[in-house]
Amino acid sequence: MDWYSIVKFLHIVSATLWVGGGFVLFLLGVLAERAGNIEDKLQAMRASGQLGGRFFAPMSMLTLIFGLIMCGFWIGFSDLWILIGLAGYATTFSIGMFIFKPTAERMAGMIAKDGVTPAALAVGQRMMSVARFDYAVMLVIVADMVLKPTAHDIAVLAGMALVVVAGATLAFGGSRRLVESAA
Repeated sequence: MDWYSIVKFLHIVSATLWVGGGFVLFLLGVLAERAGNIEDKLQAMRASGQLGGRFFAPMSMLTLIFGLIMCGFWIGFSDLWILIGLAGYATTFSIGMFIFKPTAERMAGMIAKDGVTPAALAVGQRMMSVARFDYAVMLVIVADMVLKPTAHDIAVLAGMALVVVAGATLAFGGSRRLVESAA
């Protein structure tokens, strides 16, 4: 076994934990939203907030570090798929640090002060909307890492762009409100 294989393994493990763990929390939030279950949705959001700095940020940083090590020693930084991956990483890391983290803290503060109010639910809903876009970007990053498109792979690049546009449309195109179920 060579060093490249070890670093690649660590890159994939940290990426799997980061993307997969976040996706499970996102899915729990979506399922709670569809069921109109405010408590389950709040629990998923609380878990996201609690794990953000303790788990997701370190896993995303390890993913980046191992990827940079592979690029620095073996692959280089000039291939299109590397640039797309870095741009996607910068996007999703920024969403996590500058949107998810402060939004979760604000929502937790609102709930601690006033309980579960429509205003707190609206803040949580905005966070879920942004998560839709974030996971569209993450899907593109995963596809990018597997398919490794070049400038000649027009269909793959167009598909990736379509996923980002669809994620943005799902995230910001319509209004969703979490309301208690009638049941």
